[in-house]
Amino acid sequence: MTVAFVVAIAVLLGLLLFLYNEVRRSPGPAQWGHVSRWPRRLRIAFAAIVLFIAGAVFWGFLIEPGRLVIREQTIQIDNWPQPLDGLRIAVLSDIHVDNWFITEKKLRTIVERTNQRQPELIVILGDYISSKGRTTIRVEPEVFAPVLKDLRAPLGVYSVLGNHDWWYNGAKVRTALEQNGIKVLENESAKVDARGTSFWLVGLADLWTQRQRIADTVATVPEGQPLIALTHNPDIFPNVPQRVPLLLAGHTHGGQVRFPIIGPVVESSKYGWVHGHVLADNHHLFVTTGIGTSIIPVRFGLPPEIVILTLKSGSQN
Repeated sequence: MTVAFVVAIAVLLGLLLFLYNEVRRSPGPAQWGHVSRWPRRLRIAFAAIVLFIAGAVFWGFLIEPGRLVIREQTIQIDNWPQPLDGLRIAVLSDIHVDNWFITEKKLRTIVERTNQRQPELIVILGDYISSKGRTTIRVEPEVFAPVLKDLRAPLGVYSVLGNHDWWYNGAKVRTALEQNGIKVLENESAKVDARGTSFWLVGLADLWTQRQRIADTVATVPEGQPLIALTHNPDIFPNVPQRVPLLLAGHTHGGQVRFPIIGPVVESSKYGWVHGHVLADNHHLFVTTGIGTSIIPVRFGLPPEIVILTLKSGSQN
C-alpha cells in the first residue's frame, strides 16, 4: 500500500504542476508561432478533468477505505419497554479483515474506538472474512478473533455470520469467535438481562448461503417479549414477522461507491435497502454500511463506520 500511495501522490503532483504551468504560461506574440487560446483552454480543461478523476481514484482507493467514522443513530420503537429506553448498541459489520486496510492494527483501533463509546451491547453482523484478490491476503479466524475478544459491553457481544464467512468456512469462523467470547446466533435466540428486565436477540442466518428458518427462530421467543433480530443480508426484511420491531443488517457496504445526486453505483439489495433506517408498517430495518471492502478495495462517499444505535420507547414521529 505504501508504494501505491507514493505513486499516486507523484501522479497527482505531476498533474497539478502541469495544470499550474498551463494556467500561467503566456502564448507570446503572434510572430512567435503561438497556438490559439482555445487549444490552450482545452488543454487546461482536459488536465483539470484528469486531475479530478485521479483525485477521486486516489481518495476512493487509498484514503476513504482507511477512514473510520462514528455514526450516531436513534430509532424510536412503539411498545419498546420503558426500562430499556435509551439502550445503546454498537453495530459493526462487514469487517473483511485483510492485509490492506483492515489489518490487525486497524482492527485493534476499531475495538478501541468501539469501547470508547461505552455501548451497553455490541452486535457484529457478519462477513469477517475478506475476498481473495491480487492486492489482499485473507486473514484467518484464529488471528482476528483474539483481537475482537477485547470488545467490551456489559450486556455482551453477539454476532451472526455472513456469506463470505460461509463461503470460506462458517463453522471455523463460529468456533474461533465463540472461543474468544463472542456469541454467534445462527437461527438461534438468546435472552439478555438488562436494567432489571430482559429482551431477546434473534440471529437469522444469511440469506444467500443458509437455509432460512425465520418464523421458527422467532417463535423460540416467548410471546409478548421484546426482541431485536440480527442478520447479515437486509433482503429478508419482508419475511420477518411483524412481532419483530427491529431488524439490524449489513452486507451492502452502502454500495461501496456513492456519488452525489447519482447515489450508489451498485445496490446489493434488490429492494434498494443499502444503508440507513427503513420504516414499513411500524416495522424497522437498519442497515449499516460496515467497515471493510469486498471484491474491489474501494470506498467513495461511504466511509467505514461504527454505528452507535440508541433505542427509544414511544411513538414514531
